[in-house]
Amino acid sequence: MKDMYTGVSLVRLCRLLGITRQAYYQHFWQQEASGIEETLVLQEVISIRKDHRVMGGRKLYEKLYPFLLDHQIKMGRDALFSLLAANGLLVKKRRRRHLTTWSKHRFNKWPNIIRGLQPVRPNQLWVSDITYWKVNEKHLYISLITDAYSRKVVGYHLADTLEMMETIKALEMALKDLPGELPEPLIHHSDRGIQYCSEGYVRLLQRKDIRISMTQNGDPLENALAERMNGILKEEYLKHGTPVNKEQAWRLLRRAIKLYNEHRPHFSIGLLTPQSVHANKLKPEKLWKNYYHKNSNIVNLSQDTINL
Repeated sequence: MKDMYTGVSLVRLCRLLGITRQAYYQHFWQQEASGIEETLVLQEVISIRKDHRVMGGRKLYEKLYPFLLDHQIKMGRDALFSLLAANGLLVKKRRRRHLTTWSKHRFNKWPNIIRGLQPVRPNQLWVSDITYWKVNEKHLYISLITDAYSRKVVGYHLADTLEMMETIKALEMALKDLPGELPEPLIHHSDRGIQYCSEGYVRLLQRKDIRISMTQNGDPLENALAERMNGILKEEYLKHGTPVNKEQAWRLLRRAIKLYNEHRPHFSIGLLTPQSVHANKLKPEKLWKNYYHKNSNIVNLSQDTINL
């Protein structure tokens, strides 16, 4: 308005509008300060996204919170979402499917013994799955073993084929850090693919006194945690890399697992990292609701309830 009425003094305009000259200047100072704060936040978001390319807004807010406190920036989660949207930084996910499971084989298929159960400590339930990764027009296969309590990836392997010996290497990695004595037998849960039903894989599990559990049909909810882990690893980390050979793919995979285990917060473990929960045996509070179990009786896995 001052630009439109150049012949009118600022004091008179302020009187006409019922505001003080101090309020007039404060308005522009606040606008400038707000712009500086938003720029700082966007720079920090971009810095975080260098490693976590598609980390969602709620997790971003948790990682940004110390930064906001240090810089005395007052910004709520909704304001952050609006800022991300205005700058094209909201995440869009795409889902693709590729067959990695073949269950029509001669080997024994084991029953699902974890239905309706939730773990209460690390190394109580491991979930396993295999996913594909397209690298330079070639498919590579990632075998993953995840601790269901801490969400930590405890074993992984990258292979050119779906052979059993490749999958078993992920299990061998997981077993290296497994404590010698556990309060109760560990359960290994997987789909009914030939890799997990094969004699070599089953023999290794039995030699370590690990109980075997498998899905009963093609419903992904029977191995939902493992399926979710596949999606996080591929959508948030691997798809943003451009390896041209298996050696480069291995380096990217190791880095992705490290970022996932040590730096990525999870709502299912109180926005802590899998490594911190696993190593310190923390008991975090879930920050999301599991709607799949809304109408079912969930039983905690403990020494009294695991006698199946």
